[in-house]
Amino acid sequence: MIFRFFKILWKFSRPHTIIGSIVSITTLWLIALIGAPVKDHLGLLLITLFSGITCNIFIVGLNQIIDVDLDKINKPNLPLASGSLSLTHARKIVALSLTLSLLSAFYTGWILGVLILVICIIGIAYSVPPIQLKKHHLPAAIAITGVRGILVNLGMYLHFVYNAGIMSIDEVRHINLKTWPDALWVLTGFVVAFSIAIAWFKDLPDTKGDAAYNFKTLALTTSPRKAWMSGTLLVTIAYIICIFWSYISGMQLLFIFHLAALILFLINATFVKMHVPASITRFYMLFWIFFFAEYIVFGVWAWLH
Repeated sequence: MIFRFFKILWKFSRPHTIIGSIVSITTLWLIALIGAPVKDHLGLLLITLFSGITCNIFIVGLNQIIDVDLDKINKPNLPLASGSLSLTHARKIVALSLTLSLLSAFYTGWILGVLILVICIIGIAYSVPPIQLKKHHLPAAIAITGVRGILVNLGMYLHFVYNAGIMSIDEVRHINLKTWPDALWVLTGFVVAFSIAIAWFKDLPDTKGDAAYNFKTLALTTSPRKAWMSGTLLVTIAYIICIFWSYISGMQLLFIFHLAALILFLINATFVKMHVPASITRFYMLFWIFFFAEYIVFGVWAWLH
């Protein structure tokens, strides 16, 4: 019984987004602590991961509560849509996740507290009517990019350097962004491009339900193929920029990784069959692996430094 509940909870939490939060937060912790003894700040990492994961569950859970009827068309295997999880239990999980996330964040520090609060507010605006940013592709892309691409990367880095004692309160008040690592800015720019692509790609398998509920996704306002091509082109450009930057910076590990990742990404893209929903879903889920890998390789790079 307990095992079944945790299995449902794991599915409800949308595992690929949880993994994304774990690898991104851990990598930013490693980048922030370059040159510092990381073992002295493991507690800071763990409580930040707890806050980030519960925040993640709140956002994706709220989205499923609002979208339960839509998901019966687009994602019938999700716990709420399939009936394996009741709305009552889902609401309790979401409320508890929000509470734990905010409490742990503000307990850790004001920077993380404000960061998590802003992310939760954007998550509410993304899913809940009447604002419901996700109904239109541009606001949806801005919301996803703002959270995944900018707030998580820059906000988490600032949180870590301040709470690890690397940056003083006076330095926080008078931030000099020029002193922040180049690798952080390159990673942030890459994730911004990836996040925009995620906003476009995630709707590719869901056109039937989105059309029925009048969602103005890019796949519907243009076409699934144009949305796919736009995202693929954007990510390809991001990889090329990273390849060039790592080459001129003499970072052999990052150069080899990005070159190999670009080749694999393009191979994955060539196998997409736009008329086969399962093929699009497979492409989208594999796309998240490239997202994980990007953070992991930057984390390894930071660890080695």
